[in-house]
Amino acid sequence: MDHNRLKIVLAEKKRTGKWLAEKLGKNEATVSRWCTNESQPSIETLFEIAKALDVNVRELLTETKK
Repeated sequence: MDHNRLKIVLAEKKRTGKWLAEKLGKNEATVSRWCTNESQPSIETLFEIAKALDVNVRELLTETKK
């Protein structure tokens, strides 16, 4: 897979990695690594991300058809 759902959802919501990092209390570099697939957040963090972005956690895992 050559795309990153987190990066796409952030763009759709008009939010930045910096905003997400501040919202979650994480380092901006950590969020950047998630967005470039260098690392992945834990399941617990994935749910926190979904809550912060007001999306279903599935939206962060796979593209869903509208």
